[in-house]
Amino acid sequence: MRKIIVSAAIAVVAVVSFAAPSQARCYSSYDEAPHCFVKKVKTYDDYGNVVFRKITVCN
Repeated sequence: MRKIIVSAAIAVVAVVSFAAPSQARCYSSYDEAPHCFVKKVKTYDDYGNVVFRKITVCN
């Protein structure tokens, strides 16, 4: 029983430690917009035709 509780506590700490850095920067507090650009991705459909998709990537 004790092993289960300890392993669950370690799992919760691991999840929280990875989730915290993703929320570290808030753009609204710095009055800064994220830098975005459009990326073209070349793929093929089921019939072998070339299909270009435009994807917006923001950092």
